[in-house]
Amino acid sequence: MGRLSAWLRLSVARAVEAQPSGRAASSQPAELSDPSHFTDSAELATQPVVVRGTLRRDLLRLGIGPCAAVALALTAWFTHSRLDTLEAAFDAEGQAAARQVAAMSDLSLYAGDLPALQNVAGAALRSGQVTRVEISNNAGVYVTAGPASPASAPAASVRVFTAPVTLREASRAATFAPAGSTDGAAPIGLVQVLRDTTAHTRERTRSLMTGIGIALIALLAAWAAVRQMARAVAQPLRSISRTVAALEAGRFEARCEVVGDPDAPAARDRHELAALANDINRLAERLQRNQQVSEERVREATAVALQRMAEAEQAALSRARFLAAASHDLRQPLHAMGLFIDGLLPTATPAQRPAVQRLQESTGFMGVLLDDLLEISRLDAQVLTPAIAGVSLAALFDRLGAQHAAAADEAQVRLVWRDRGLAVRTDAALLLRIVGNLVGNAIRHAPPDGSVLVIARRIGKGVRIEVRDDGVGIAPIHQARIFEEFYQVANTERDRRQGFGLGLAICARIAALLGTRITVRSALQAGSTFALVVPHALPTDIAPPVAEPITPSALTGLRCLVVDDDPAILDGSRVLLAQWGCRVDTVATVAQALDRLGAPGAVYDAVLCDLQLADAEDGMVVIEAAARLQPSALAVLVSGATGPEVLQRLRRGGVMLLTKPVAPAKLRALLSTRRRAG
Repeated sequence: MGRLSAWLRLSVARAVEAQPSGRAASSQPAELSDPSHFTDSAELATQPVVVRGTLRRDLLRLGIGPCAAVALALTAWFTHSRLDTLEAAFDAEGQAAARQVAAMSDLSLYAGDLPALQNVAGAALRSGQVTRVEISNNAGVYVTAGPASPASAPAASVRVFTAPVTLREASRAATFAPAGSTDGAAPIGLVQVLRDTTAHTRERTRSLMTGIGIALIALLAAWAAVRQMARAVAQPLRSISRTVAALEAGRFEARCEVVGDPDAPAARDRHELAALANDINRLAERLQRNQQVSEERVREATAVALQRMAEAEQAALSRARFLAAASHDLRQPLHAMGLFIDGLLPTATPAQRPAVQRLQESTGFMGVLLDDLLEISRLDAQVLTPAIAGVSLAALFDRLGAQHAAAADEAQVRLVWRDRGLAVRTDAALLLRIVGNLVGNAIRHAPPDGSVLVIARRIGKGVRIEVRDDGVGIAPIHQARIFEEFYQVANTERDRRQGFGLGLAICARIAALLGTRITVRSALQAGSTFALVVPHALPTDIAPPVAEPITPSALTGLRCLVVDDDPAILDGSRVLLAQWGCRVDTVATVAQALDRLGAPGAVYDAVLCDLQLADAEDGMVVIEAAARLQPSALAVLVSGATGPEVLQRLRRGGVMLLTKPVAPAKLRALLSTRRRAG
């Protein structure tokens, strides 16, 4: 029962420990915390109990084993006593019969009276105690009565008893005297009686079988009683075990179906299993109440979380709309400023040129910032689809070397490229953007006469590209935040010439788009290593190089239609395009644009249209009309809208987009390409 108690306590302890500590501890009833009911889990952990088999089997062994031993011992003892008694009685009767015949035949044997001896033998035979009588002496007298034993009869079926014949004067009372008491008188003959042992053996067998039967009946009765007791104990325990398992599985509505004796006069007279079941039921009730309270709290917390999530989503949407509107409103005047500044720069006097150049530089910085914000918006909107192809790292490193050679020379930093002849499968432009940004940061933070190493090495099925520098390094406290927007470690004064803190954030998003991530390993005064892993490619996967573009031709005579609702942008575009030799028409509404495009004899080489026009007019109408009325014209949307929904819409429509502010060089290159096609 000690193992049973330990098992029950361990099961209940497991059910309690399966609940959160706060609920179980706060809701445990006083009865369950009593040490007389359950053992502390720490004590159970330090005193493990190994239980094998089943309780019912243990109870059967415990009950039947002692009963069987006692029954067998008692049966053996009583049967042995009974058999000894039968054996002694049989021998005593045979010996008494022999002595009686010897006492009755002494005088007749002494006188040689054979008829008298024959009568004595016949009388003894008629008593039924013996089967044959033999009387003899040394003088040749030999009298027998009874059948002779056949030669084939087993010797064990007949037992012989002998008695000496003495004269009556010398042996008075010798018949009833103990053996050996008449040894002083000389015997005159010998009497032998034979008794058949068949009945005696049958009685012995019957006594033995009776003992065995009694033992079997006792064992069967013990087995039935113990089996009933085991069932009476095992069934409640199975119910308790099922209830504990249900509690452990979280079904707190389970209850033990064990009922004690309602007529018990006191609590101490109640059955222990009924008391245990009652305790477990109380525990289940407490756990069920705690679960209901916890579920109610979870529902309340979930409702609060959903409400806050909705508020956060609404705030994010409001912020996105605000940023999109602000970006559009900022890009409009910035685009006009760029156009006017580029138009003023060729005609500026020497005294005006430094101021115009400063304006152009400031406009360029603002354009870079807005472009970075646009890039993050495009990545967050998931409107970029990587063009995966085989890329030679040697060609990629050559392009990067050409881009950063001037900056490295100016910073007196040595660039080292080690491609090791490897190739990767990725988007060449996006990978160029990531590695180029990392190389630019490394050049900016490397000390004079320092070095920047860009190395590629094979790792499993991928290629690891590392950018190492020997600069001041990054403290561990900053390494987790350098990929956040606008976070810069060594630019607390926000010098715009050191960037805006968006480069690594954009690179991290591009890396995620390519299915990889950028890792950093750095320490103060020990340099930094930025790395990413991209899939390996075979040399046969690399596409042949594209021919170099032809040098743009002049734009003289190019017919352009500019559609925008901002008069400043229209004036700036007219002045700039006219300086390039273009023939420019400007309109402010969709209706005017459609009239120009559909006019008889109208031919345009390029159509530059804003997306959001006055009175909520949509520039896509002009682009679609240009594709229909002027199929040979280059139709381009020029917009300051950078919202994710706008970018996704233009991507689905396959429309070419220039984001305001548009760099004049970029616009000139685009128009020059169109001129060559025409």
